[in-house]
Amino acid sequence: MPDNLPLHHQARSSEEMTAIAAANFSELSRRRTVRDFSDTPVSRTVIEHIVRTAATAPSGAHKQPWHFCVVSDPEIKRQIREAAEKEEYDNYHGRMSEEWLEDLAVFGTDWHKPFLATAPYLIVVFKKAYDVGEDGKRHKNYYVNESVGIACGFLIAAIHRAGLVTVTHTPSPMNFLQKVLGRPENERAYLLLPVGLPAEDARVPAIERKALDKVLTWY
Repeated sequence: MPDNLPLHHQARSSEEMTAIAAANFSELSRRRTVRDFSDTPVSRTVIEHIVRTAATAPSGAHKQPWHFCVVSDPEIKRQIREAAEKEEYDNYHGRMSEEWLEDLAVFGTDWHKPFLATAPYLIVVFKKAYDVGEDGKRHKNYYVNESVGIACGFLIAAIHRAGLVTVTHTPSPMNFLQKVLGRPENERAYLLLPVGLPAEDARVPAIERKALDKVLTWY
């Protein structure tokens, strides 16, 4: 049997739980995807705490099949932007369906991604299809996409709660990130997040989230 530790759970009254849940919703409901970044520096310590938070996410068999690469070097950011824009140009000029392009039109996006160079940090999340032990043998990971997806949710929430902004960037394909960053064969790029403060003139689309009754069914 595995070793177990006592759970340290902080009991709360119904009123406390309601207040905390409502405050959490109020805070996270203000989160917006931002594409206009300031180049104002951000403390490395802040980023470390954000990544620590993401790494607390649950994972299949507690394998923690993720790795976070934080890029601040201007030359590496330039290489990533150049490679990402190449893939995005191809996406906008043939890979994407007309329906997809129409759905994106409201956001005014195109293949240019200046935020990849402007934001002080890029966080590249890699998923680990398997681990390699000290003996060189492969060790299987489980529910990798689900586990890393949950960790990314934690990461995005932590970025917002720290007072920073981001945009979930997924240039397809993303295998150039493995090459630029020299990551091992068992890692695959999952998500690219520019992180920093918004530009003073940053604007966001006038969109609304679905109402609760459109996303929730009680049984």
